[in-house]
Amino acid sequence: MMKSVTLSLLQSAANAFDFGGPVLCDAHHYGEGHINDTFVVWREDHSKRFILQRINTDTFTNPVGLMENVCGVTRHLRAKILAEGGDPARETLNVIPTLSGSTCYLDADGGAWRAYDFVEDTICLQQVGSETDFRTVAETLGKFQNQLEDYPASTLHETIARFHDTPNRYANFEKALAADALGRAKNIAPEIEFIHAREQDCHVLLDQLAAGEIPLRVTHNDTKINNVLIDAATGKGICVIDLDTVMPGLSAYDFGDSIRTGANDCAED
Repeated sequence: MMKSVTLSLLQSAANAFDFGGPVLCDAHHYGEGHINDTFVVWREDHSKRFILQRINTDTFTNPVGLMENVCGVTRHLRAKILAEGGDPARETLNVIPTLSGSTCYLDADGGAWRAYDFVEDTICLQQVGSETDFRTVAETLGKFQNQLEDYPASTLHETIARFHDTPNRYANFEKALAADALGRAKNIAPEIEFIHAREQDCHVLLDQLAAGEIPLRVTHNDTKINNVLIDAATGKGICVIDLDTVMPGLSAYDFGDSIRTGANDCAED
């Protein structure tokens, strides 16, 4: 378990980054994220604010490799956005380096921290409210995938091992069923049969990848509606965030995940 974040720990982490001058910290968590600890810091003169995050190293055990992924992908996106006449300051995350030039800061307790420019004048939806919301998010995620089409996916670190390996998840289900540690199996026979009847479906995508029928791509792997920032003035999706699970994958993963979250008529939790 990660330790709680005190104001002094937060300030010492903030002091490690090149924010262009001293910053003021607010120890209240920012946003709706459940995995990492997210905070906002301001320059002392309140001219600019930034996102400061402590990466959950229980979930992401290689934070340096994770940040190599993020920096490589965002560099690629910035070049594409510039070539398309866009604004890379708002249309992709921009990593703030530490004062020593690193992509993240490791504190005395082994915590890993990173910082981004704050993308101003945006909103973040927690659930789909209309067909327009869904289309906006879908178009933004589709553009993200198109811009990364020529990025060498095999060079990325796998930040969570076998994250979308459905055959492995099915095998783990069978192990859990055999163990039946809490004696619940007897009460869920229809659900178990539903899964057993679909065992062959679990292999389809990875079999197609192995046969060369579909390509390995850079995928986001967590295409929830709240991972797209929407311009507050225009209502257009402008920036894909939460790049922790960007790694080699299949486009179908991101499509399926976005359909799952978009079809929900309530908050996921």
